[in-house]
Amino acid sequence: MSKSATHREFKDRLYGQYAVIGKAIANPRRLEIIELLAQSERTVESLAEETATSLANVSQHLQGMRQARLLESRKQGLNVYYRLADPNVFVLSIAIRKVAEQRLAELDRLVHDHFSDRSKSKAVPMADLLKLSRSGKATILDTRPENEYLSGHIAGAISAPAEEFRRHLKKLPKDKEYVAYCRGPYCIYADQAIEILRSTGRKAKRLEAGFPEWRAAGFPIATGLILKPTAKVGLKGGSK
Repeated sequence: MSKSATHREFKDRLYGQYAVIGKAIANPRRLEIIELLAQSERTVESLAEETATSLANVSQHLQGMRQARLLESRKQGLNVYYRLADPNVFVLSIAIRKVAEQRLAELDRLVHDHFSDRSKSKAVPMADLLKLSRSGKATILDTRPENEYLSGHIAGAISAPAEEFRRHLKKLPKDKEYVAYCRGPYCIYADQAIEILRSTGRKAKRLEAGFPEWRAAGFPIATGLILKPTAKVGLKGGSK
């Protein structure tokens, strides 16, 4: 076999391996699962509930991605928990999203129609939030479910889940400025919190991205300890 033929065979096999990853994520539900697992590890049952998909279908999606070595799992009691095998799996999903945002006009129309209220204010870039946090000029609110906050959150952020946000409202001073974030740019938790904050006369903006994007950018994160709103909440999300 000639050298050129050998190299051709190598190229065919090389791109075939790349295609294994492409095939493993070429499904809208699988891309959603990757975004959810970027928040925290999850069971099949929780993923099925979150994505409104049957257990059988979710299991099939998970096994397909696991076979492509995109996911890992661990067993605890009767439950099996899935997680991303590598941070670059989420980075790959970000790349797909960015190309779609830049090239697909239908996506732009879809987002505009669904989030039309966002045109009223500009989102805060991640680099700007880092500066605001370090200077103590903004209180950061994590509006995701508490288990996701515990798994990882922006350093100094207060846990204020959207589903119980009104319960925490009275503990958030009206003379502070707030930046809320959630799972990503198309998550509605932060929007819901901002709407409530603004309706009560508080200044609030949305982070342009979510926690996974913040972590992927290498900005400061924390895990474990829950910071909750208090009557004397500090500007950096802690208590005085």
